[in-house]
Amino acid sequence: MDEQKNNPLHGISLETILNRLVDHFGWQILGKIIQINCFIENPSIQSSLKFLRKTPWARKKVEDLYLEIHQLVDV
Repeated sequence: MDEQKNNPLHGISLETILNRLVDHFGWQILGKIIQINCFIENPSIQSSLKFLRKTPWARKKVEDLYLEIHQLVDV
C-alpha cells in the first residue's frame, strides 16, 4: 500500500482517464497526439480500452498525457 500513496494514478481507472481525455480533446485531436489506430479508425471507449489493456506502451502514453494535462488544468 505504501508504494501506491505516491502514485498519482492510484484510484483512477483507465476508463476514467480515457473518458476525461476524450472529453477534453475529442477523438480527432487525441488521435493526432497519440497516433494509434484505435483513436483514429472508428474510435470508441470500449475498443480503445481493449487495446490499451493489452498494449503497455500505448497505455503508458495515455497515462502520461493524462498526468501532463492534469498538472496544467483540471481535466
